Amino acid sequence: MDSSLHEVWQAAAGSPFLPTIGKESQFTVAFLLLLIGIGFTGYFALNRSLLNVPLLGVPASAAIAVGTVYMFCAVGVYV
Repeated sequence: MDSSLHEVWQAAAGSPFLPTIGKESQFTVAFLLLLIGIGFTGYFALNRSLLNVPLLGVPASAAIAVGTVYMFCAVGVYV
């Protein structure tokens, strides 16, 4: 078991991890997601209905959640 783990470790050293969204654009993505989330939240607050919960409330919550994590990563607070 140890030898195969060592082989995997050596093979991984040759192919570094490349994130989908690069470090240089994390702040922009985070800012846009937070802005979209706040916009959807404001529109949802003005037009509350049962239909708007899945159409506006859930995407607003998801955008704010993911935007917050990206903003933490962009400013150096790693989670």
